[in-house]
Amino acid sequence: MICHRVEVPPRAYEVHIENGLLAKAGSLLAPVLKPGSRLFVLTVAPVRRKWGKTLVDSLTKAGFSPRLLVMPEGEQHKRLRTVEQLSEQLSRFGADRNAVVVAFGGGVAGDVGGLVASLYMRGVDFVQVPTTVLAQVDASIGGKTGVNLTVGKNLVGTFHQPHAVLIDPLLLSSLPAREYRAGLFESIKAGIIGDAELFEKFEDKREAILEREAGTVERMIAASVKLKAEVVSADEREYGLRRVLNLGHTIGHALEAETSYKALLHGEAVAWGMLAVAHIARAMDRLDAATAERITTAILSLGKLPKLEIRSRSVLKRLHSDKKTRNGRVHFVLPVAVGKVEIVSDVPEETVLSAIEHIRRLSNK
Repeated sequence: MICHRVEVPPRAYEVHIENGLLAKAGSLLAPVLKPGSRLFVLTVAPVRRKWGKTLVDSLTKAGFSPRLLVMPEGEQHKRLRTVEQLSEQLSRFGADRNAVVVAFGGGVAGDVGGLVASLYMRGVDFVQVPTTVLAQVDASIGGKTGVNLTVGKNLVGTFHQPHAVLIDPLLLSSLPAREYRAGLFESIKAGIIGDAELFEKFEDKREAILEREAGTVERMIAASVKLKAEVVSADEREYGLRRVLNLGHTIGHALEAETSYKALLHGEAVAWGMLAVAHIARAMDRLDAATAERITTAILSLGKLPKLEIRSRSVLKRLHSDKKTRNGRVHFVLPVAVGKVEIVSDVPEETVLSAIEHIRRLSNK
């Protein structure tokens, strides 16, 4: 088993990674959670059908009596009304301060479950059991929770760190191909940010990754988690270093909002966002042509991305509603090498517009 520790106040926690780990979930959580904890597993229907029995049996064997809460699937349900509905269910089930919310699903379940846990009874304990690539390599680690508003993504949320994160890469075997590939872009992101060796895995082991070869995928996830854990440990609340994790997200979030969260999976939006900032970095002479091409090739080699039916100026306008805008200035994370990025706020508007136009044209090829 691979473990990475996230050092955040008021307590650190472990991220456990192992093929087949789901069957051990109860034994891993028993020593971590306080006595008398009542577990409420928040999930979505497809995950419950495929993997619910394995998790429930493991928790029951460890002495827990878990209750399942099933939320609607999809980004369109990542709204405050869902948080209210789930909180009402917790109350009807008699959940008190000993409740533990176990988010068992992808990024939406993790974000919504974390927000519910942070708000219910003014805060109850929380555990992440992510079931998608995106959630395993990124979203489940670091304590960010949130829901969307009409004007933008994740604009209402909290920081609420889990007590543990349990990652079983074998759960990815049931993901549809498109969703699996979309999550891989978050792992490539980690490589571009600070792990050139991880990025090289996508160049040298691409077929094994796409074919979901168990050992290769486990190592890819572990490397991604290691980088995320190190960054979060150094900067929990995104005052400085943690902002590098937003590579591709500024434009990616604007694309998601512009397409009403229906045309793009989150990882696909991030992929287009990374292609856009590579274009910006090249235009500003912060990235050499060969490396820009290398990044572009690695991203596009994972499969065709959805066509962008967008108006570039509308996307540009949405950038100013992003959480990462400070004092009216849009900040971008730009790659300057494989394994190194910089945060800049002096990108000319015409350069941003050119980058959006670039990815729009690229999507039509």
